[in-house]
Amino acid sequence: MSTTQTVKETPITKRHVELGAKMASFAGYNMPISYTSINEEHQAVREKVGVFDVSHMGEFIVRGKDALPFLQKITTNDVSTLEIGEIQYSCMPNLEGGIMDDLLVYRLSEENCSEGERAYMLVVNAGNIIKNWEWIATQNDHNIHILNISDRTGLLAVQGPNATEMLQQMTDIDLSSIKYYNFVKGDFAGMSNVLISATGYTGSGGFEIYVNSDQLPTLWDSMMKLGKNFGLVPAGLGARDTLRLEMGYCLYGNDIDETTSPLEAGLGWVTKLKKGEFNSSEIFAKQKEEGVRKKLMAFIIEDRRVPRHGYIIEDKAGNKIGTVTSGTMSPSLGIPIGMGYIDTDHAKVKNPIVINTGKKKLAGELVKAPFLKV
Repeated sequence: MSTTQTVKETPITKRHVELGAKMASFAGYNMPISYTSINEEHQAVREKVGVFDVSHMGEFIVRGKDALPFLQKITTNDVSTLEIGEIQYSCMPNLEGGIMDDLLVYRLSEENCSEGERAYMLVVNAGNIIKNWEWIATQNDHNIHILNISDRTGLLAVQGPNATEMLQQMTDIDLSSIKYYNFVKGDFAGMSNVLISATGYTGSGGFEIYVNSDQLPTLWDSMMKLGKNFGLVPAGLGARDTLRLEMGYCLYGNDIDETTSPLEAGLGWVTKLKKGEFNSSEIFAKQKEEGVRKKLMAFIIEDRRVPRHGYIIEDKAGNKIGTVTSGTMSPSLGIPIGMGYIDTDHAKVKNPIVINTGKKKLAGELVKAPFLKV
């Protein structure tokens, strides 16, 4: 007997369909891939402003007297350095040296906490919500309370050089004062207790707006109406992917997964071995001491064909030296770009490579990320 898995919707899926968006299943959600074209939406974010519905992302609240030591155990970065209102990029490792997920850790206000308690919000990838929730539950031997608020949270990412000026029309909060990887809570678009953060996944600046899911349609409508004066366009996951790849940002499931180490992925900077023991810390310490066998590297292609996930990377003599994890035709640069894991001996900037598509071989070169300086 076959079972059909239900595809979930965000609170504004109807709005996307009404706008004529090309929809597709992504991480279990019916999501907009593009509205007009990926290139148009990409350039709008680089030059003006775009809005992404990213309500499919997961949000967990972790609160309690042991919230800090618990998060220190299950994440690679040093959570103890976070002040209230600050955000941290991190990884959640498994016990074998792989990455369960990459995530954001928000240190929340303690106004609703008892004495001695701390509160945090974890923002995780949509495809990993269930897996992460179950993993965190198995790791919870601390005095904490964990709450999954994913289904009741709506999230818009407003990105581009016009984002601050446009969103400032919707709030009295001085948005220009919100530093990178910081957040505030306050009144926004007539709604109270809205969380506004500045992390971004495009490299073009902007903000993330977290509201209750039932408020999202109203927020979207207000933003689309106001945005006409600022060149705002709705942007889908297609442009989100090309934008992040131009910046060399990892995509979970493509560039990192449970078989890749943060040190292999170039995420040693969020793997704080000096903070004390945490999941897989001994493995990472050994990798740092002995070196890793492969490294995630960026590359450009001289041909016009796009390198695809899974293509073999060879040296000029035809020996396999790696595998492509992400690739696209860069809308900003007009050339094919990509990332892939390369054997450490060959993982040097300016080294020539060959991408084997199975039918054709594409000449390329290893480069330093990001591809684009914005």
